[in-house]
Formats: sequence, structure tokens, C-alpha cells
Amino acid sequence: QVQLVESGGGLVQAGGSLRLSCAASGRTFSFSAMGWFRQAPGKEREFVAAISSTGGSTYYTDSVKGRFTISRDNVKNMVYLQMNSLKPEDTAVYYCAQHRRPSLATTADGYDYWGQGTQVTVSS
Repeated sequence: QVQLVESGGGLVQAGGSLRLSCAASGRTFSFSAMGWFRQAPGKEREFVAAISSTGGSTYYTDSVKGRFTISRDNVKNMVYLQMNSLKPEDTAVYYCAQHRRPSLATTADGYDYWGQGTQVTVSS
């Protein structure tokens, strides 16, 4: 069974940085694309970034391009989200998710496993 545990969230001032980590259990991690999603209060969950199983392909939602970087370590079963130049509108609960296939995906469909989320709060 796959379990995902996020960490690294917190309170940061606008313009600051945070690095989110997601630890995955199970034997399927290196064969699966991974994604980061977020949900702000009163809003629907939205896609943030995704990475293919090998790490060779990445994709970002427009609002974070140039500021966020997704990466993974298939030896350690970890996926990361480096967030720079944070803005108040980045405030949300951030979730990592594991896809059932190797190719990255930008919608929640196909992401079979989800973490519990980590809160990111950016103050102005």
C-alpha cells in the first residue's frame, strides 16, 4: 500500500521560499508520475506541478512557472517542491499525489494516492 507524507509547510513572508517534501512508501514510486496540488480556503483543489516517473519531464501551472520547481529522488522515494518568490495567493494546503502511470498528468484523474497535506501561509 502506498502512503504519502508531506512536510515543509509553514508561515513565510511574501518573497520568501519554502521547500516541500513528500515521502512515499511502497514499491511503485519509481514507476509513477508525481504531482503537487493545492487547495485554498473556499476554493477548489488545483494542479500546481507534475513530474514524470524518471524526472525527465515536468509541467507547471502558469501562476507558478519560474518560481516553483518540482523534483524527485527515486532512490529515496521522495518528491520535492521548491517554492521561491512566494506570494500571498500561494497560501493553501499543498498535497502530493502519486499517479497510476509514468507519464505526468495535470488533472486529478489518475492520481490514486494522496497525502494528508501541508499548510503553506504567505503573509503580505
